[in-house]
Amino acid sequence: QVQLVESGGGLVQAGGSLRLSCAASGTISSYNAVGWYRQALGKRRELVATISSGGRLNYADSVKGRFTISRDNAKNTVYLQMNSLNPEDTAVYYCNPVPPYYNWGQGTQVTVSS
Repeated sequence: QVQLVESGGGLVQAGGSLRLSCAASGTISSYNAVGWYRQALGKRRELVATISSGGRLNYADSVKGRFTISRDNAKNTVYLQMNSLNPEDTAVYYCNPVPPYYNWGQGTQVTVSS
């Protein structure tokens, strides 16, 4: 079973940036698509960014133009560059294939203050 470990979260002011990383203990390159998900307090988990094995990108409307997903298959790592953060981006962020396949990791908390 592949373990997913997210990191890079923290507390940032509105307008700031963060870069999240997701390290997989096993290969993720065989999956067609890998994504970043987030879950705000009291809300359902939502998919915010997806990258296919061929590099095709998709974003939720709420983050389009501000977030950038990338992957390094050699390092079994997926990244999420988040710019122009706003308080609505506050959530725990997770990675997983799309659709989700592995057990969810602990995620990384992102808190954006106004």
